[in-house]
Amino acid sequence: MTYIEQLLAQNEEVVLEAHQSWVVLVRAAIINLLIALVIIGITLITIGIPLPYGWLAALLLLIPAGRFVIQFIDWTNRAYIITNRRVIQTEGTINKHVIDSSLEKVNDIRLTQSVLGRLLNYGDVEILTASELGTNNFRRINNPIKFKTAMLNEKEKLGFEETPAANPQPAPQPTEIPALIASLSAMHKEGMITDDEFQKKKAELLARM
Repeated sequence: MTYIEQLLAQNEEVVLEAHQSWVVLVRAAIINLLIALVIIGITLITIGIPLPYGWLAALLLLIPAGRFVIQFIDWTNRAYIITNRRVIQTEGTINKHVIDSSLEKVNDIRLTQSVLGRLLNYGDVEILTASELGTNNFRRINNPIKFKTAMLNEKEKLGFEETPAANPQPAPQPTEIPALIASLSAMHKEGMITDDEFQKKKAELLARM
């Protein structure tokens, strides 16, 4: 059983699982590459310096490499999940951090996409809720339009499920039918219903006797 499956309640199902765009990784890779270039420059300058100082500068290259590996693992384990009851955000590899919002408490959903975001199909989704948390921000997620639409659809379904069905009116008892026909006749004489309506309702009542 996966970690996400362990978070689900009874009769709760995952509708959509989204992740951050690969653009996040590209940004992290560029920053770490710049750090590595700086370290390489320092290493070249210190070539003439006796050991161990020159090698120490070279070992510093492990810092951006290790940093990127950690960022990649974090990116892999960061997920945004829509179920038929709530929206869940999970982060972390060993130490997990989970934030969830009930769909019934979602008041508004804001979608923001830059020009580059529209071209590469990523964007920010901001969820405004009535809970104590207030706002959930999902940054640079893939296919944000699909994510927002899925959330709205599930919220609408949840509203229909929670709306109690109207109680049907009980059918009149045979002993009540003569009194109902008399009431219809009085309404017909007063012009409250037409001849056709009177005959139709009367025929329906007689058929139930």
